[in-house]
Amino acid sequence: MSSAPAPVLRTAYQKSVAEYWNNEKDPVNLQLGDVDGLYHHHYGLGDYDPSVLEGPEATREARITEELHRLESAQADVLLDHLGPIAPEQRLLDAGCGRGGTSIMANARFGCRADGVSISRAQVDFANEQARKRGVDDKVNYHFANMLDTGLPTGAFQGIWNNESTMYVDLFELFAEHARQLAFGGRYVVITGCSNDVTGGRSKAVSRIDEHYTCNIHPRSAYFKAMAANGLVPMNVVDLTADAIPYWELRAQSSLATGVEDPFLTAYKEGSFHYLLIAADRI
Repeated sequence: MSSAPAPVLRTAYQKSVAEYWNNEKDPVNLQLGDVDGLYHHHYGLGDYDPSVLEGPEATREARITEELHRLESAQADVLLDHLGPIAPEQRLLDAGCGRGGTSIMANARFGCRADGVSISRAQVDFANEQARKRGVDDKVNYHFANMLDTGLPTGAFQGIWNNESTMYVDLFELFAEHARQLAFGGRYVVITGCSNDVTGGRSKAVSRIDEHYTCNIHPRSAYFKAMAANGLVPMNVVDLTADAIPYWELRAQSSLATGVEDPFLTAYKEGSFHYLLIAADRI
């Protein structure tokens, strides 16, 4: 007899996180996605065009929104760049997929199958609808599943990524599951905010970010310890902090600002918080 599958939401904390994202309808996510139908749940990278702050006042907010969206899609491109070559017959996994924008970008770039998982049923339903609207639902699918135990096949994925979703889980559990799912020689990429091991735990700004998102930001060293314990060998480590600051400076001038902009800018500039990309190979 086969045992019943484990429930997706297993702890009170996971249930609270799922409830938060099921109810989340933040304009800073939805209005940016409305620009071109790519809905992200991460921040942006690169310098913004200062001309968006000039020109007619009547169209100022629309210009800022379009520029913020350009920066967040540029961030997704940086992540996909670090996956390395992906063949159309290979498979990718977006762990903590949000509303699914990066998976759609991955399919458009590589022509491969892309799966996403989220513990928010609302996000999964939204993302699958976007894939259907784009006519890519034969290749891009989103699943109501726990990224710590997805139920997806062992060794089936050439690439897996977390884009600003690791702060909700235990890293040792997460990387054990990723190592199980990755093919040998496959690539794992994470982009995340992480605290400075020396000063981050004392930073009021980092604590405010945790409180805002109901998350638990990990220290930088925790990523490398958990990777080493699970056969993931870092090949590229890129500190993106300086490239992340312009996005927050522009967002602070937008009507879509949520109040978390100042904590991010303070934490980055005081050095208590880093925006980090790690690309690691499965050995």
